[in-house]
Amino acid sequence: METQTETQIERRDPATVMRLSRLGSLHQCRLSFMRQLTRRLAQENWSFTRPVFDIDANGVGRAVYTAQGPERAYSLVAFAHDLPPEQRSDRVIAEAWDATFTLFDGVPTEADIDRLSRNVPLQEAGRISENELSLSRANRSVRLWKHVVDALAAGKQPDLAQIHQVGYLMRTTAVYGSGKFGAADREKVANRPEAQAPFQIEMLSVFLTRTFVRDLVQHMANAKGDDQAAQLDPDIARWLGIGNSTGLGMAPFIVNHPVLFNNWIMAREEAIARVRSVATATRDEVDQFCNLFRRSQLSISWWQSEHPIQIKKLAQLNTDLKAIEAYLDDDDLSGANPWNRLVSWSEIALSEEGQEFVASLVLEPYPGLVDGLTSCMADSRTEAFVINGRMSIGQACRLIRETYGWALDLDWTAREHCARAWYVSEEKLEPRLGERFEEPIEAYEQPLAPARDAAAAYTALSEWDDSQTIAEFLLRHPEHRHTIRRAQLARATPYGEIRDNTIGDAVLPIDMLRAKLSFFGATHFDPRSDRWVRICMYSGAPYPEELTAENADLWVYPQEPA
Repeated sequence: METQTETQIERRDPATVMRLSRLGSLHQCRLSFMRQLTRRLAQENWSFTRPVFDIDANGVGRAVYTAQGPERAYSLVAFAHDLPPEQRSDRVIAEAWDATFTLFDGVPTEADIDRLSRNVPLQEAGRISENELSLSRANRSVRLWKHVVDALAAGKQPDLAQIHQVGYLMRTTAVYGSGKFGAADREKVANRPEAQAPFQIEMLSVFLTRTFVRDLVQHMANAKGDDQAAQLDPDIARWLGIGNSTGLGMAPFIVNHPVLFNNWIMAREEAIARVRSVATATRDEVDQFCNLFRRSQLSISWWQSEHPIQIKKLAQLNTDLKAIEAYLDDDDLSGANPWNRLVSWSEIALSEEGQEFVASLVLEPYPGLVDGLTSCMADSRTEAFVINGRMSIGQACRLIRETYGWALDLDWTAREHCARAWYVSEEKLEPRLGERFEEPIEAYEQPLAPARDAAAAYTALSEWDDSQTIAEFLLRHPEHRHTIRRAQLARATPYGEIRDNTIGDAVLPIDMLRAKLSFFGATHFDPRSDRWVRICMYSGAPYPEELTAENADLWVYPQEPA
């Protein structure tokens, strides 16, 4: 049945959407990269094999998992290690891990695997080639790993409550791609249909890693329990996702890629606007929404955190769930514009966490309206943006006011507004956020404060005549080139700029992390400080051998366990 729409609801104002507190409340949705991947794998009937699994009784060895698509294959090459407990660390400065991986472009030969065995376990200290597309590593969740191995070895199934509490047997501490450490550049795969959407290579790597982890824990249980070992129940195994520890290295990404980030946010905002514009909902659409709402309640009941910020947000979200439940008791979503009514109500009645939960959930009954937008989420530009030097000073000032007007009112000499500074660690070449007035870091500051820089450029521009050109201005003030470039880009990318101070004393980098990770499709965000977060990926998803068109999409919403 064709969806009926009447008046087109406009996309939400970037000034509202792009605040850090709201970006830090985003949830996964139909557009999430993991779900894009699993839908494609099922629709195109990809096949999966494990040509190599050479692991000893101590859990040390190598394995290869190959995904064969319509045109080409990709192979996860995995190396398992016997890591002493004192060396296990999620920090980027770690030098050893429980397992290390690379995604190989094609099917590796034995010589390829031998070459990779000398480099992949070293991670940054090794070197991979243009035949490899990603480089990653993972550590065990020690208590859950031991529990699952011991239970299976004794002929029992692991405790499902413990699995729900943790969510994963291993967590990745980095998944590198796009040219890092010798890996192939993005351009090598950008035009392949299966890799055109953002981060599909990385999502495939993690999808296959999860299968390796399941097989490895079963192998270890078999080695320990011998004939009495039980096989892990597939219904239990499905709730084992892959954890991820993400720190400040990811935060600058959304500042440094305004076009790409705009495309993600704009696709989601367009999807929300389309669904809000639906004139009436069918009974099947309403039933699906209500069913997924109940399944979301179950998932959120498993979401735990010990960080004060997330504890408060979870309390707000659980209060919001009760309010949504009451709303649905009173409104059966019949009549005109049911989704616009619901979203408009949420903007008044719920926290930002609850509002964004609703905004994501209303998309689910409408794949026909939403899923096509996935083709708009990549940055498909083939040439770098060139500043329009003919633009007048007056026009440039108007552009800055439109995007950064809020920043022009701040006193940027006040310590609270410029308390922090972003810099790059010499040891690991990773972004860091330091205290400007307590550490000698200002000389190394990275250009990750676009609001402050916009205010400085605006002040300099105000001393020029409105009729003069930007080219004339930049010849005298080249230090403002990056601000003028961003302001001109913003005309076509209204959701590309964060509408908040990224160097103030109140900035929470975890808001930037969550914004990006929500588009990956991550769930159960668990901040460990204001600068790093743990998440879970693919929890509930089918394994490769289970993947079908029927289970490839809504796996993120759990069913009540039997």
